[in-house]
Amino acid sequence: MRLPQIQIQTTDIQMDLNITKPQQHIEQPRATQHIEQPAAILEINTTKGVLRIDSSQARRDLGLVGPLEATRKFAAEGAQGALKGAARRAGEGRQMMLSAGKEQGRATIQNIAKQNHGPHRTPFNIKFVPSIGSVKIDYTPGTTDINIQRREPKIDVKVNKPIHEYTPGKVTGTMVQRPHIEIDVIG
Repeated sequence: MRLPQIQIQTTDIQMDLNITKPQQHIEQPRATQHIEQPAAILEINTTKGVLRIDSSQARRDLGLVGPLEATRKFAAEGAQGALKGAARRAGEGRQMMLSAGKEQGRATIQNIAKQNHGPHRTPFNIKFVPSIGSVKIDYTPGTTDINIQRREPKIDVKVNKPIHEYTPGKVTGTMVQRPHIEIDVIG
């Protein structure tokens, strides 16, 4: 016995698709910034240092004195010399008086002349001029006070929103061939 057979034939669909791609554009503008730095406030206060140098003693040691002091010094030396001269002459007169009448008049005058005009030795020694420590130095140091007042920077920032443009894609299609099924029974 023969059984009927079913024969099935199919035809697939065919489509012609038209695809438009989506488009997207994103742009981020830079932030707007304004930065300002105010200058710091700086105050400097100073006091001057004082240096005092007293060289009057050193100048005196070198023989450099003022006119008033020189006059006083020379007047004192002159008075001293006059007193020494008067004392010497009085001593010489006394010598002559004591030896008078003893036939020694000529010898006495010769002795007095030798005393006054003979070689005189002066003591010799090294002298440091000016003397050590004759220049006096006094120094008072100055001071410096520095005050700094810091000032904060001023920062102003504005963030700009991104620019976003989007065009969606599109798909359109047309059917070129329709689907089809044929079923036949044989036998």
